[in-house]
Amino acid sequence: MDIISFGKEQFREIAEIYRQGLETGNATFETSVPNWEDWDKSKLEHSRFAAVIDNIIVGWAALSAVSDRCVYGGVAEVSIYISNDHKGKGIGKALMTKLITESEIHGIWTLQSGMFPENEAPIALHKSTGFRIIGHREKIGKLGDTWRDTVIMERRSKTIGLN
Repeated sequence: MDIISFGKEQFREIAEIYRQGLETGNATFETSVPNWEDWDKSKLEHSRFAAVIDNIIVGWAALSAVSDRCVYGGVAEVSIYISNDHKGKGIGKALMTKLITESEIHGIWTLQSGMFPENEAPIALHKSTGFRIIGHREKIGKLGDTWRDTVIMERRSKTIGLN
């Protein structure tokens, strides 16, 4: 497996993996795959990685700013998705490890994630890479007609920021 940076050229494959996540109903509050321009604007320019096996993208990870306020410039939110055919093979851990390393190179001192509590595999992945649960948000948003809870996790850098 190779971990590569990606851009517009690979977005068709990235979008397909995101679509698979949407179909589970447990990956995000989003209900449709964005176009490249909207996706690109929502993610930081650095720290966009894809896992590639046999020239096929099988997973991806990227960061989003949590706020445009300068005091939160070192805080980013993680998105990570693995194709249905490649879950449970260590791809998420490889992507997350690369994302953590690259985020610190770019001055990110806190990574955070919000996920549905039913989505157990990503919670376990985050825990295995140094994230901790910092809270639960009850009925924070609706997906369709159903109010959903989220688990909030964070990882503080051990090399930059307030340690």
